[in-house]
Amino acid sequence: MLEHRIRNWVELQELLFAGSWNATLHRFRPTLAFRGTPDASHDLATSLNRRGGDYSRQEHVMLRAFRKYARGTSNPCDTLWDWLALAQHHGLPTRLLDWTFSPYVALHFLTEDPSLYGMDGVVWCVDYRETNRLLPRPLKQQLEQEGADVFSAEMLAEVAPTLSTFNQLTRRSFVLFFEPPSLDERIVNQFALFSVMNDASLRLDEFLQNQKKGVRRLIVPARLKREVRDKLDQANITERVLFPGLDGLSRWLRRYYHPSPPGAPEGL
Repeated sequence: MLEHRIRNWVELQELLFAGSWNATLHRFRPTLAFRGTPDASHDLATSLNRRGGDYSRQEHVMLRAFRKYARGTSNPCDTLWDWLALAQHHGLPTRLLDWTFSPYVALHFLTEDPSLYGMDGVVWCVDYRETNRLLPRPLKQQLEQEGADVFSAEMLAEVAPTLSTFNQLTRRSFVLFFEPPSLDERIVNQFALFSVMNDASLRLDEFLQNQKKGVRRLIVPARLKREVRDKLDQANITERVLFPGLDGLSRWLRRYYHPSPPGAPEGL
């Protein structure tokens, strides 16, 4: 795994888009998933990991109850993976992790909390074509059949209609990325996708330690956070856009007019 400490805004742009040229297509079309966090020391544990205890039993019980009581809502779910995405979207602890196709959306989540401007942040960049190399054959064949690099809920359901089936595809650990259904504007505007591993107790950062290619951590120093945040605001990458509605509007205004927190470094 490569780690690089960013020196300035220009270098950040270069490294976020590094390797995005697709010679076959003659287009800049990267195959990267991005995840930004405000604290560079944070791991990639899922919300289910953080609960402790018997992961698999908690997962099954909570998801079963969620499906029971959520039926009849405005979000129809055809597959297990639709239900899992819906549950994650509404805060239920799951084995999923949130990612985005957009490096700027990742930077938004790195800089959205002014109270954390005193610590370094990190953007994880993962090339899903590289992680796909470790997928079991049935999943690889599904991608090839669809001419895709990431899965949809329907594609996953064709190979693994249940979590137990998914877990038993191979004894080796693997991760895949799938696009959630367009549950609402928030999912669409955040250019969202999820990662999922074949064991609820696994941690993705530990798995990625063994990846020699396709994984980068870009450390954004605390002193750059305010500059990054201001430039994202100018580019209209804000809560008002990423969380459509009055709640997102209020989040944007609350953050935009937030006074400088004590101890926060000045931008360049």
